[in-house]
Amino acid sequence: MPHFVVKALPFTTRVAQGARNILAADQARASKFLSGVHPHGPLAFRAGHKHHHHHHRHHHAHAEAASGGEDATSGGSTGTAPQAPSAAGDSSVDVTDAGITYTMSVGVGSPATQYTLLIDTGSSNTWVGAGQAYNPTSTSTDTRNTVNVSYGSGSFTGTEYIDEVTLAPGLVIQQQSIGVASQATGFNDVDGIIGIGPVDLTANTVKGTSTVPTVTDNLFKQGTIPIESIGISYVPSTSASAVNGELTFGGTDSSKFTGTISYVPITTTSPASNYWGIDQSISYGTDNTILDLTAGIVDTGTTLLMIATDAFQAYQKATGAKSDSTTGLLTVTESQFENMQSLFFQIGDQTLELTPNAQIWPRALNSTLGGEEGKIYLIVADMGSNSGSGLDFIDGFGFLQRFYSVFDTTNAQVGFATTEFTTAETN
Repeated sequence: MPHFVVKALPFTTRVAQGARNILAADQARASKFLSGVHPHGPLAFRAGHKHHHHHHRHHHAHAEAASGGEDATSGGSTGTAPQAPSAAGDSSVDVTDAGITYTMSVGVGSPATQYTLLIDTGSSNTWVGAGQAYNPTSTSTDTRNTVNVSYGSGSFTGTEYIDEVTLAPGLVIQQQSIGVASQATGFNDVDGIIGIGPVDLTANTVKGTSTVPTVTDNLFKQGTIPIESIGISYVPSTSASAVNGELTFGGTDSSKFTGTISYVPITTTSPASNYWGIDQSISYGTDNTILDLTAGIVDTGTTLLMIATDAFQAYQKATGAKSDSTTGLLTVTESQFENMQSLFFQIGDQTLELTPNAQIWPRALNSTLGGEEGKIYLIVADMGSNSGSGLDFIDGFGFLQRFYSVFDTTNAQVGFATTEFTTAETN
């Protein structure tokens, strides 16, 4: 397999208006994850595909693609927690609105029409038609199968087509299943979703089909990428619209991280094991453990850093923070902020430091929260359940902005590395 690199195309991110509701949205999302329904995560995927992947897992070449766009101003969705199927057999996939989302421009057909699609690591159907209408070309085949997916904050119903999909130069997928929406609700300023979660999340979403290959699955099967892995580079946001991200299919981009990537296996603790779950402990400062070693998940679709209620209370006590009635987030004074300590995440053999600066919402974006100018809001929030649930934290977007992350389906593991922004005084 040839080694090639696709030139990076930057994301543009925009903070969603109405982000004042991010806490409620993230808590609702956490509740869905905690329900632990349907083991659709990477462990289940690997178990069902281990023979398929075994032949490929020792390849060292990689194909890199960075893809970008901008987030929907409201009603956008970036991740999913699966629900139980209805009596009719339809798979219902829940998505909650995030305060910050990313999109990328995806070409469909030949010649390709460009669609702006939300990047979703937690769902797996790729579809278009919420905004710009689908444009069939010579590569388009109508299967006449109905597609029906509910995302909680939105849904779409339509028809399955098989078509050519172009993610970037060199990343062209043949015979990709896509949904073409005849009706879509809850999606503003975007044309649909590119689902890059585990393939099992597509179960029963297309009539007459058990599952449909995801774009990542097909990139791997068609020999374009050597492993089914996605590397994500975020950069701390300082404006409501900024170029600050990169998505890599089938490898990693060494220019986006410092040191080496440290991997840990997917946790065996349920329900975290159903998703991108890991084991970690969290300390405030060097000698105040607020969350003992436990299971939780890494999730690009959650905006805040969510931790179990008892850990959240210990964090609030340690920082002296108070709850803000307008946003629901914790706030600290300038003097309290000056005295804040780092949070230390012990993940496998690696310790990741989230500095005080990284623990606050970007002050330039306070208005998006409905907050006050100059006030200091913290991104650490209460999940709404005590530790010991089997899913005691969600390392969301606020956490992931400071580290390079890798979601490796082939080897059922998650990786982290530091970046030049890990200790940046961005906020």
